[in-house]
Amino acid sequence: MESNMVSALNLKFNPVAIIWSDEKPQDALQFKQEKWGCVMSLFALTAKGRTAVFDRRTFGCWGGGVGLGFGNQYVNVPGGIEEFYRFLSTGNDISGIRRMAVEKICNFIGNGLLNEALHGERYIKSPELVKKFVDSLPITDVPAQYVIFKPLKDVDLDREEPVVITFLANPDQLSAMVILANYGSGSFENVIIPYAAGCQTIGIFPYREAKNENPRAVIGLTDISARKTVRRQLGRDVFTFAVPLKMFKEMEAHVEGSFLQGENWNTLKE
Repeated sequence: MESNMVSALNLKFNPVAIIWSDEKPQDALQFKQEKWGCVMSLFALTAKGRTAVFDRRTFGCWGGGVGLGFGNQYVNVPGGIEEFYRFLSTGNDISGIRRMAVEKICNFIGNGLLNEALHGERYIKSPELVKKFVDSLPITDVPAQYVIFKPLKDVDLDREEPVVITFLANPDQLSAMVILANYGSGSFENVIIPYAAGCQTIGIFPYREAKNENPRAVIGLTDISARKTVRRQLGRDVFTFAVPLKMFKEMEAHVEGSFLQGENWNTLKE
């Protein structure tokens, strides 16, 4: 489908539609079964025109499995979920059984992340606070076999129903999308920025919003590990802006006659 927002915002990349389906698209990019990969790397390729697909054995990493909506995959981290609590915070010691867990993690994700496995990513202060973070996540088990990333331009809304549509926006475009999200709603806190992995801010957080009568948009790609992953593909100046389908349709309808056709925005757009 053609999007009013794409042209009005002068977006560089394709918006990505996230679709739940029991049918696997042909010729879609997909990770190998139970091999490590970053969901956001395939998201970036979808923004450039490819289609990608994931299932419960090809979600790339435990956080990606959670983000896509395949349940609480953190329980499958070698050594148990407590190893993930340490991985995201203070790290692991290297003695005895804990060393074995670290080695299993590195066998899966590669030795390039050995330092993080040993000393922690230190994104959250303590393992106890990581547990609180995981407990607070809107963990979802999607009612379908596949989660599909598809360029919005290739989506037929008469046959397909995306759950979420995610835009890639630079700071000027992001500012405009925040304004548009609040433009016609009568409420003015319609955008959130949760702390979460890059894939979770395009997946389970907007999935949760899609269930609400008045859904909010979710700004993401504030995850610096994800930013490091996609920087070469997308550049260093973009964030994600994920909107449930209902909100997307409202924003599309509000482009005509809005500030997006005014002088201030046209000056920035140029």
